[in-house]
Amino acid sequence: MANNILDIIKGLNQAAANGYDSYEPDVEIGLKREKGHPILDSRVIDGFRVRFSADKMIITYQSEMRLEELHPRNRFENEIEEKFADIVKFLKKEYKNITKESCTLKPDYEADVLVQTTSRLHTWVQATKQYSITGAGDDVIPNRRISIRDQDKTLEKQFKNFLDLSSKKKPSNDKAGKNPETPGD
Repeated sequence: MANNILDIIKGLNQAAANGYDSYEPDVEIGLKREKGHPILDSRVIDGFRVRFSADKMIITYQSEMRLEELHPRNRFENEIEEKFADIVKFLKKEYKNITKESCTLKPDYEADVLVQTTSRLHTWVQATKQYSITGAGDDVIPNRRISIRDQDKTLEKQFKNFLDLSSKKKPSNDKAGKNPETPGD
């Protein structure tokens, strides 16, 4: 059982690497680039990458689309959410093949989608979605929230300890004379 977040992140990172376009030609993730013949058909540029922040995994999906594919807004948003669902399904399957264990990826919020036009016909889409990582049904990182009051007490205690370290004695190697402009010397 992988209790260490680093082990889970390594497994998910390797699973994402297995989804790279040139890794294996017959890998099916659910992306547009998998449709058609790789040499005879024009290839659609799309792909994904992952990055990690503590117990969170952030998936970024990039694709180019024709402008007419964007217009029914709900259909476009649902299509992006389906792409994320396909990517997560692939990552979980690859993670299980690599580590022989399971992990759960729970979405934290809806996908954040940025659409930019490159011409009158084509657009560039970049979407991100954040997931919480849990392993084998247990939370990977315990919830260590500190209330503001406790945080203030901790900070105050650390500050007092720092001030107690100071001394008003001159160091033994200080050969400077008294400075008349400095009070208390």
